[in-house]
Amino acid sequence: MDIIVSGSLAYDRIMDFPGYFSDHILPEKVHTLNVCFQINGITEKFGGTAGNIAYALTLLGEKPEISATLGQEEHKYLEWLKKNGISSDNIKIIKAEFTASAYITTDKAGNQITGFNPGAMNYSSSLEFDNLNPKETIVIVSPGNLEDMVNYPRLCKARGIDYIFDPGQSIPMLEPEDLVQAIDGCRILISNDYELDLILNKTGQKKEALLEHARTIIVTMGEFGSRISTLNGEIKIPAVRAKIVRDPTGAGDSYRGGMISGLVRGKDVEESARMGSVCASFSVECYGTQEYTFSPEEFNERLALNR
Repeated sequence: MDIIVSGSLAYDRIMDFPGYFSDHILPEKVHTLNVCFQINGITEKFGGTAGNIAYALTLLGEKPEISATLGQEEHKYLEWLKKNGISSDNIKIIKAEFTASAYITTDKAGNQITGFNPGAMNYSSSLEFDNLNPKETIVIVSPGNLEDMVNYPRLCKARGIDYIFDPGQSIPMLEPEDLVQAIDGCRILISNDYELDLILNKTGQKKEALLEHARTIIVTMGEFGSRISTLNGEIKIPAVRAKIVRDPTGAGDSYRGGMISGLVRGKDVEESARMGSVCASFSVECYGTQEYTFSPEEFNERLALNR
């Protein structure tokens, strides 16, 4: 089956703050917030939702196609994709812009503050839907170009293509009616618990009403695992224990990659979510979102231990 991963490609500048954000933010002064966090250092990694999800899928033996944009210095990312056997055929280059960049600071509690420059992500990736076989394609619409996030679900529905909607950090920029339109008819709506609350507040709908639009809602909850909701009830999927937690950045994208791999192999959503949890557990063991690796044997061993 063809897997299309729509979203962002970005350079992640990851910073480590050796304290707690909460010790430096006065609640009564948040309306005049002016703080500086002195970090231990900075590293540049390959990231972006589309890149991270495609990387996880590739580790699991899948052949995803990325639908995204790159800007200036695209050669570094293209070389990285080629090195890892990930196709760049559907990546659009915008020479007049910088490649999207995320500046991520993580404190000792795992809390994160992120600044994001969209750059080339402001341009549509212009995916050619007429070239897709509806019966043999699944699309994940993850945070990226807002026009694509609104239009690609509509185009998937018009052509009978299964799609997963993952609005993530783009929720504040999406109009309520666009959110509802994209959720309506998706195979899975996936978010973390905070993002789901944002969706409910922005759309004015209750979770039960959202389940009338989406066949399945998956909510990831970090160390507390994930929850699958359908009209028939809920299933709790426990988190898989990592050997060591070094960096939570990108764990959600790894989860999505593992889950999609399960779906295209014909597994049910519960087993697919367990594969997502296993994939995420490897991700948090390394700094950066595309730094971890595992063999099929290592993955299956961890999966078997956590059934």
